[in-house]
Amino acid sequence: MNNLQNHTSEKYRFTALDIFRGMTICFMIIVNTPGNEETTFGFLKHADWHGFTPTDLVFPSFLFAVGNALSFANKRWESLSTKTVMLKIAKRTCLIFLVGYLMYWFPFFSLNSDSHIVLSPISHTRIMGVLQRIALCYSIVALLVYSLNREKILATGIGALVFYWMILVWFGSPGLEYTKTGNAVLSFDSLIFGVNHLYTGEGFPFDPEGILSTLPALFNVICGYLAGSYIQRKGNNHQTLTEFVFVGLGLLIIAYAWNHILPINKKLWTSSYAVLTVGLDFILLAAIIYWTDFLKIKQGRHFFQVFGKNPLAIYVLSEIGVTLMWLIPIGDTPLYSLIYNNIFAHAGGYIGSLLFALWWMFSCWLVAYWLDRKKIYIKL
Repeated sequence: MNNLQNHTSEKYRFTALDIFRGMTICFMIIVNTPGNEETTFGFLKHADWHGFTPTDLVFPSFLFAVGNALSFANKRWESLSTKTVMLKIAKRTCLIFLVGYLMYWFPFFSLNSDSHIVLSPISHTRIMGVLQRIALCYSIVALLVYSLNREKILATGIGALVFYWMILVWFGSPGLEYTKTGNAVLSFDSLIFGVNHLYTGEGFPFDPEGILSTLPALFNVICGYLAGSYIQRKGNNHQTLTEFVFVGLGLLIIAYAWNHILPINKKLWTSSYAVLTVGLDFILLAAIIYWTDFLKIKQGRHFFQVFGKNPLAIYVLSEIGVTLMWLIPIGDTPLYSLIYNNIFAHAGGYIGSLLFALWWMFSCWLVAYWLDRKKIYIKL
């Protein structure tokens, strides 16, 4: 009987994890591919600087899911030698980081004013990014999980939040510690990488997924691990759901209290922002468990599970596909703009932009569905 319960519980937990992960990929694609950036609903944009929108929950939720998955991987590592585990962690870290780097470098060339192909120089390629942050957070927390007990892991996560806050205060420009140009993140990443290797989407070189701001993001992964570990020890019962909700609410209170002295800011990934997003993820995970296990509602499960079974591969596909649509010219117009202007723009600026994003998300879902039907699961 215990073996059957354990098997059923493990199967369920992976289902909940797939749904949680699938939701993050689904919304990540939607917010990353609006038909028209200028006519995008505010809730589908990141906060300009301080503040919080629903979009700001997407990436930290994926990191939370990475930690959740680590709670299962840790059990598989128990039967392996230390050398084997270290090699597995190193291999996965390097693979995810390299894919992320190549994705930003892709298509590796551009056209000059004479329409001649010119190779894109490595000297101006962005080094950090979404996958790169996932890789670094995964590797560091995986090593913590393998080496420390849960109490020490949590203490490390809290320590990372406090230490990062101190760095922002100590090394930011006096009185400008949390501004766009006076923060320590910009100074540190510029020193390490040089401005030519930073993201320029803010209108100036600044990377929201840089090295220094990866430090507080460890807390998101650590809490995801602790949540998954707790479910495995305590089970999917009402007590677990209640405690997840209360932990989530407690973290929200802490985050908004902290916000008065350390603004909630996704692009700086401030410690208050990390606490806020973890609190929301605890509540969201509790809601998913309640929906799938207690209410026994099956509608909508499969849609998100499909995304959740190949999350990183589908994310990479969505980004490369968008890049290709911008590169393929139809006359003088990129394919991306042609599709939007001739199909979706007729629904109006804001609705059309959203419909385009939904179309691209469903297109990626069809690929994920085909992969699932063929039992092809691409593990990065």
